Amino acid sequence: MLTVRTVRNSLTVVAGVALLCATTIGVAEATPPGIPSAATAKSDLTALTVQADGSLTGYSRDKFPHWIDQGNNCNTREVVLKRDGTNVQVGANCYPTSGSWESPYDDATWTSPSDVDIDHVVPLADAWRTGASSWTQAQRQAYANDLSDPQLIAVTDNVNQAKGDKSPDQWKPPSTGYWCTYAKMWVAVKYKFKLTVNTAEKSALTDMLGRC
Repeated sequence: MLTVRTVRNSLTVVAGVALLCATTIGVAEATPPGIPSAATAKSDLTALTVQADGSLTGYSRDKFPHWIDQGNNCNTREVVLKRDGTNVQVGANCYPTSGSWESPYDDATWTSPSDVDIDHVVPLADAWRTGASSWTQAQRQAYANDLSDPQLIAVTDNVNQAKGDKSPDQWKPPSTGYWCTYAKMWVAVKYKFKLTVNTAEKSALTDMLGRC
């Protein structure tokens, strides 16, 4: 869907003076693949095993090797930046040289890839606590670089950092209009990878899916 947003921090020079102004451009909201319908998400949520989260003992992001080579000189992050951006141009090393990215978490639009993080919708640490601690390294690598499901999305960097490894009972996107989609993505990932949910998490997801 093409929407119009305001890009912050655009610079205009008038009579030799740099002025901070806003530029309005058309941008496409990031849309990962495989987002289920609300009905499917609600059904899949009831099928998830409900139990208390496990321990973080032994966890390390290094146990989820990510941003691996995806061919054509591109790593996973660069593939998602190209997928989720608008008019993205890349150099020979696949790093974007121009483009814009709308973060659906907070409805902000950015024109520098350094302002954009690639979020693991279900964070790596959450996955560890809910089943991934027993996976092989190869399984965790596949999870951390999953381009086939709604697990990776380009969003505002500081919003992603505020989220950290929190589940939906602890953190939700600032844009309430995205809660339905976020819950659908979260459930889809947990269902695909057979991860568990705790009671508070399931309650929050049920409420968010009720907005659909």
